[in-house]
Amino acid sequence: MSRKSQPQFPASRRVVAVWFRWKLILTLSTALCILTLLSIHLQSRPSETLPSLSVARSRIPIRKYSGDRPKIAFLFLARLDLPLDFLWDRFFKGADRRNFSIYVHSVPGFVFDDSTTRSQFFHNRQLKNSIEVVWGESSMIAAERLLFASALEDSSNQRFVLLSDSCVPLYDFGYIYRYLMSSPKSFLDSFLDTKDKRYTMKMFPVITKEKWRKGSQWISLIRSHAEVIVNDDTVFPVFQKFCKRSLPLDPRKKWLYLKKRRHNCIPDEHYVQTLLTMRGLESEMERRTVTYTTWNLSAKRAEAKSWHPLTFTSENSGPEEIGEIKKINHVYYETEYRTEWCRTNSKPVPCFLFARKFTRGAAMRLLSEGLVESSTDTTTL
Repeated sequence: MSRKSQPQFPASRRVVAVWFRWKLILTLSTALCILTLLSIHLQSRPSETLPSLSVARSRIPIRKYSGDRPKIAFLFLARLDLPLDFLWDRFFKGADRRNFSIYVHSVPGFVFDDSTTRSQFFHNRQLKNSIEVVWGESSMIAAERLLFASALEDSSNQRFVLLSDSCVPLYDFGYIYRYLMSSPKSFLDSFLDTKDKRYTMKMFPVITKEKWRKGSQWISLIRSHAEVIVNDDTVFPVFQKFCKRSLPLDPRKKWLYLKKRRHNCIPDEHYVQTLLTMRGLESEMERRTVTYTTWNLSAKRAEAKSWHPLTFTSENSGPEEIGEIKKINHVYYETEYRTEWCRTNSKPVPCFLFARKFTRGAAMRLLSEGLVESSTDTTTL
């Protein structure tokens, strides 16, 4: 039986067919490689890209200060304006302008001028590279880093105080200046929380459980610690990637909620404390804050989730209440069975220099009753 012959194609057509197959294979391979690289990039990239963080992410050179007029940098983290600017105006009056500087992080585009503030001290003190801040996410600490980065550009700034727009000073400028300058340490809460559920093993191995710390957002730092924060390019990206607000649970979309559920570690209560602990700097800290907050600690366990800072109004911000705050000389950390006696340069001092959350009415009462005076720079510790 003879074999059935196959149709014969001209040689040129066979070459074209082979060339077309190879071109198709190469095109598909190239597309697959691009998609793979893009997928890897997106997974390794921090989940929140903030172009305006370029200033904070650039390395800040360590500058040794050789002058004789070190300054306190007052860093205000504001939601919009500064509603208590009239009280801070009184505080800064009489103080030597060579002893302090002011920086404000507000919403992008907001400008402090005659139409937005009653105090000349705040004119044009807003950051030009501010970002949108969302509570409970890494943008909060990103804004803090921007404040520190801006203040570090002035080598005279040797102490850095982070304040909210509801904070008030409890003493005049002279007392606060000597209090902070006389101590070679930073002041910040930093403690272990045995009931903590905010740490996630996804942060390992960059952040280990034994280095995880908690504390108040409102801190006072020495310059070298501010430099550590701004120059950090290891710990901050972990907070960016893994600390997100939890989505509200809608029974009608429970499946979607479970699919997109996020871990909320409250970055502003953990980032600085954890970072400095990881860098082995705990011996350079007074492990307490100098900003007072009173909490609504419900006696009922069922209401524990509703704990929040109590607000000072004109009714509860008189001489008696302020006097009680000024008498506090120690802080007890229940989770560590640790009592932190308040000292600066080994000398006993009141614990708190500032307090929050104050309304306009409360601030007006402080002024009217002489509880906040302009500084004469003569008060001693």
